[in-house]
Amino acid sequence: CALPISSGGQRPMDAAALRALLRDRAPQTGVSARNQLEGTVVSVETDGLMAKVELACGPYRMVSIITREAVEELALKPGDTATAVVKSTSVEIRR
Repeated sequence: CALPISSGGQRPMDAAALRALLRDRAPQTGVSARNQLEGTVVSVETDGLMAKVELACGPYRMVSIITREAVEELALKPGDTATAVVKSTSVEIRR
């Protein structure tokens, strides 16, 4: 790193430079086709801060518990097309 070192041994940098550095060093992650199932939203049930989303993905039924905020940001409603992204034991809903 080419930043000057302070007398205390720190390398001060402004917030914009730090964001750029962290963005450049972030691992490049991808989602493979094998862990994605496209389907149709069957139901969306919200209760307080959480929501239950059910997708019909071919012969499979995928259910995910996500935040109400995520449902609102994705504007999910029955009949919409969405993708279930399976990660380990959790399921993300993407649109």
